[in-house]
Amino acid sequence: MSRGVRSAGSGQRAAVGAVQLLVALSFLPAVVEAQVTGVLDDCLCDIDSIDNFNTYKIFPKMKKLQERDYFRYYKVNLKRPCPFWAEDGHCSIKDCHVEPCPESKIPVGIKAGSSNKYLKMANDTKELEDCEQANKLGAINSTLSNQSKEAFIDWARYDDSQDHFCELDDERSPAAQYVDLLLNPERYTGYKGSSAWRVWNSIYEENCFKPRSVYRPLNPLAPSRGEDDGESFYTWLEGLCLEKRVFYKLISGLHASINLHLCANYLLEETWGKPSWGPNIKEFKRRFDPVETKGEGPRRLKNLYFLYLIELRALSKVAPYFERSIVDLYTGNVEEDADTKTLLLNIFQDTKSFPMHFDEKSMFAGDKKGAKSLKEEFRLHFKNISRIMDCVGCDKCRLWGKLQTQGLGTALKILFSEKEIQKLPENSPSKGFQLTRQEIVALMNAFGRLSTSIRELQNFKILLQHSR
Repeated sequence: MSRGVRSAGSGQRAAVGAVQLLVALSFLPAVVEAQVTGVLDDCLCDIDSIDNFNTYKIFPKMKKLQERDYFRYYKVNLKRPCPFWAEDGHCSIKDCHVEPCPESKIPVGIKAGSSNKYLKMANDTKELEDCEQANKLGAINSTLSNQSKEAFIDWARYDDSQDHFCELDDERSPAAQYVDLLLNPERYTGYKGSSAWRVWNSIYEENCFKPRSVYRPLNPLAPSRGEDDGESFYTWLEGLCLEKRVFYKLISGLHASINLHLCANYLLEETWGKPSWGPNIKEFKRRFDPVETKGEGPRRLKNLYFLYLIELRALSKVAPYFERSIVDLYTGNVEEDADTKTLLLNIFQDTKSFPMHFDEKSMFAGDKKGAKSLKEEFRLHFKNISRIMDCVGCDKCRLWGKLQTQGLGTALKILFSEKEIQKLPENSPSKGFQLTRQEIVALMNAFGRLSTSIRELQNFKILLQHSR
């Protein structure tokens, strides 16, 4: 039918074709067009504004930033034991494995560190060699030299007076390793079943705030009970205070973002040992179609946009921290480091220009005692979720789960440290607010994932239309 519309020569035939096309589109699930539009709850921002801002300003620059050496190497411990239950065993699927970056390929400025990470350091090394493309995913190599263990001591030690929303990995641990995020992309690995369900169930049921009157599981993976469909399920949110509503939306938005990445990079086929990855429309509809999810899919996508706004707000707030001349994103390549910081500051300028930010000052604004208690409960719940990431059985899923959780935790830390950020000294490290390199890398890559999710959502719009 679409071919007929394009080939119509007369105005009458074109009009008829257009009407037919509109009728056909009216039967689409309308996952994004009709359901995920308008103003988001608990803020004054509309979805179309976010789409345009992300597509034309943020996404292209974030993609470039994530390719920079400073942001592509993430140090993580994938061997921490699950603190809550006996592990079900690691995923044996080859695509669950993480390809570690050989120590010889790590940029010298990242590997060697410095006595003070905030000071500019001269370095006359030539252009640094990147990690070679890995042809196959291999087993994890967790061995590190003593030199590497010592190199990051100063990066791991920083002022603990700040509220931390995440359980941070000990970078000095022998099990910590460097991972090249570009060589280990987040995508569908085949990891599913009881182990994956247990992780998300623990996150939703044991850590999200839930009224006693709600009997239905918060976990969207759990089967519905009785006649409580997806739409009426969300009415319980109206009875929660803003902070608890925000908490649930952040977790739901993170879950939606991760699911979008899996749908967009799905293993479609494998011929002669060569896998083919790409978007899976059927999987996308299963997770987000309003009919198949009983109305919950569009809500999940709205929570993705809400999470995007939260992290966007954090980036605009933390800009003064990086605008100081003392902060140098050091890898050892002076020219590239300068370009990386220029690009980062350019992104911060864009985030500050966004006109419809979420107002975090509306949170924890009640009486001081009650607000302090609620904030602490909020912080501990989220910190607990960061610990649950060590229970994920798939190493690649664990890698990206830990990174995105830490990125969101860093964003929350920033939002609740506005006074400390405003008091930052220009030429010396601050004792009131500091970020480790691990937090910086997680913060920007986590937001990069959200930016990619919203971009992929636009791609699925087009695919859904062409599929009919």
